[in-house]
Amino acid sequence: MFDLNSLNPQQRAAVVHKKGSLLLLAGAGSGKTRVITCRIAHLLHNGVPSRQILAVTFTNKAAREMRERVDEMVGRNGAKGMMIATFHSLCLRILKAHIDRLGFKKNFSIYATSDQQRLIRELLRDSGAESSSKAADQILWRISSAKNHLITADKYQANLRDPLSTLVAAIYPRYQQSLKAYNAVDFDDLLVFAVLLLEQHPDLLDHYCDRFQYQMVDEYQDTNPVQYRLLRLLASSHGNLCVVGDDDQSIYAFRGADVANILDFEKDFPGTNVIKLEQNYRSSGNILAAANAVIKNNLQRREKALWTDRGEGKKVEYRLCEDGEDEARQAMEQIHIEKYRDTRSYGDFAILYRTNSQSRAFEEQLRYENIPYVLIGGQQFFDRKEIKDVIAYLKVIQNPADEVNLLRVLNYPKRGIGTGSIDHIIRFSADEEKSLWNILQRVEQVPQVQERTAAACTDFVELIKRYQKRFRQPLRLLETLQELIAELKLADEIYRQEKDRQVAQRRVENQEELFNSMSIYLERTPEPDLAGFLERVSIFDDAPGSNDKESKLNADAVTLMSLHSSKGLEFPVVFLAGLEEGFLPHKNSLADTTAIDEERRLCYVGITRAQQQLFILGARQRRKYGKLDQREPSRFLGEIPEGLLFHASSDKPPEASEEEKATSASNFFANMNKMFDD
Repeated sequence: MFDLNSLNPQQRAAVVHKKGSLLLLAGAGSGKTRVITCRIAHLLHNGVPSRQILAVTFTNKAAREMRERVDEMVGRNGAKGMMIATFHSLCLRILKAHIDRLGFKKNFSIYATSDQQRLIRELLRDSGAESSSKAADQILWRISSAKNHLITADKYQANLRDPLSTLVAAIYPRYQQSLKAYNAVDFDDLLVFAVLLLEQHPDLLDHYCDRFQYQMVDEYQDTNPVQYRLLRLLASSHGNLCVVGDDDQSIYAFRGADVANILDFEKDFPGTNVIKLEQNYRSSGNILAAANAVIKNNLQRREKALWTDRGEGKKVEYRLCEDGEDEARQAMEQIHIEKYRDTRSYGDFAILYRTNSQSRAFEEQLRYENIPYVLIGGQQFFDRKEIKDVIAYLKVIQNPADEVNLLRVLNYPKRGIGTGSIDHIIRFSADEEKSLWNILQRVEQVPQVQERTAAACTDFVELIKRYQKRFRQPLRLLETLQELIAELKLADEIYRQEKDRQVAQRRVENQEELFNSMSIYLERTPEPDLAGFLERVSIFDDAPGSNDKESKLNADAVTLMSLHSSKGLEFPVVFLAGLEEGFLPHKNSLADTTAIDEERRLCYVGITRAQQQLFILGARQRRKYGKLDQREPSRFLGEIPEGLLFHASSDKPPEASEEEKATSASNFFANMNKMFDD
């Protein structure tokens, strides 16, 4: 059991609070995760049944870590029955139990982005509109935004001044109808449908309010309108809602997050107890003072100021470089100095930037200097074509009514079912008002389909049915997956399609990595089945294998990442690159006060990632379309008091303390001895 005396007064007050709504304003590095887990342990210790506790996070990684910490405090059995989940996984559980009330079958599929794109493109072609990937993405973005604001297809209104909205108004209802016909939902539907169930069925609302008597929500500043509505419903009968967040770190408006949710919490939940966590356990005093000086210029915020008892530390160092290449060179030079002077590892350094395009110069310089690095970002594992192909087969085996994935694999690998024949089958399906799966099982009745093509379709149907039986054996899921990939000869197909053999080999190895993902699922799941694995693939955005961010961050290498990706992380030494007008704040935000506020929050997040040393970088000029473009220092740099800044380009280095001098000398000679020993 944890010791309440190990917490500071504000943390302790948050932990022992029990009844009513609680707003915990947790500044960067203030130990909020510890407070949440201690609060859960305290509730359990004081007799609250574990099944009455709900903790909601935004990522599966955060949920896993929270579960592990609680188990360490109270034991695995003590927390048994408690639900720690993401918004999407919580809603998935609700839908799996009750979605039949909305007219769906309980074995529904979850459409990933590529499935949605394929369906939207089909609907666009049917309507005679442009069906490019770009057009599909634009429409999907509009539909997703509408759902995040709880605007259903029947309520969506076109704007006469916006031609795209007119097209969305036409496609959105058909998109939802098609999903229902295929017994499928998309990610946004998970939240929207859960809200609809609770709003339309009072008995369900009573059940879940009674089930979850004590609710905690992490990163509340990142919630969107539909998530906000879900939380209000679940807490409607008892009001025991504890939300933890920091409006100063609300940086995901582009995903639909609404900072007003945390700013207006007391208005929405009268009688709220507000506790501020302002003691920072991460950064030195000068870094925090710089962060406070920047963020206080946002007017729409909750007043708070981070502080630490760890001393002032080094000044924030600003380097005005000649151009982007010089910016990268100076960063590498400083990494060498810091590494050998202070015996740091490469994993102690992070280079943060506003846009991913800024990474190029740093990557080139890191390679030139032979410094190991990891780049956080890029294509997710389960978004790769070779993986999507296998998952599509599994989804069809699980749910043959899933026509988007059925059409994806019907002639992949090629089995002699051409596009013309598929078109005839689709038209016959529409005329008969039957599913494609139904028609494929009697394809010989389709007039225009030749005998050889019909035989290929029959073989496909038999393959799916055969593997439906095999996948019903939970102890053989891994072996069955291996047999499926081998029988389909997907590796041969990849080598046939890919001209570059090395690229083909990597793609084949990716498919082999899918076996590891299945193996991990089997090890961690008491009652595994194919449906559970597919749910894991669809909803576990950061499961092992689908996102290697965690393993990358544990490597002894310099980390390159965007400011958006850096939230929640910390590094001993941080380089905040490109602090210029047009980069940070971004050029798209310059005319919008609200957008500038979010850019300032991004800057604040970047500053507070640093534990011991922060370097701010900027350039006098940068290349744009091959020509040098003059740059202007960011307004946020001007908000940092001069007393906190050391200008490396003009000033002498600040005098180190005697203790720092002694430590640096000791480290220097230790490194020299190690070099001679090696």
